[in-house]
Amino acid sequence: MPDVETVLAPWLEATLDVFSAAETPADLEDQLPMIRVERIGGPDKRFSEHPRVAVDVFAATADEARVLAGRVRDALVFLSGPVGVSVVRDVRCDSGPSRQPWANEAIHRRGATYSVSLRAA
Repeated sequence: MPDVETVLAPWLEATLDVFSAAETPADLEDQLPMIRVERIGGPDKRFSEHPRVAVDVFAATADEARVLAGRVRDALVFLSGPVGVSVVRDVRCDSGPSRQPWANEAIHRRGATYSVSLRAA
């Protein structure tokens, strides 16, 4: 079964032309803006997955983070069909983008959670 992080991160990077990965790099401040995709739960079935995913946006300004988080939400909720080695059936925004704390005050973070339904292609 495909890993949702390795499906969505490259798709978001290609779609939005913004660096995307499953983990934040050590030099995050030099990589801004950035989108992080991380599975945080959700059930697996024999032929499909229904992961819950946290998608965080990191940017140099609060406004840039807000706008990019909105673009990510818009892209994901309309995502359906083949993506790499998977077929995305549905994406639901469970908790819309909101301001999230981050240790470095020079980095602004917005996070949202999504439920994704996908299967192998």
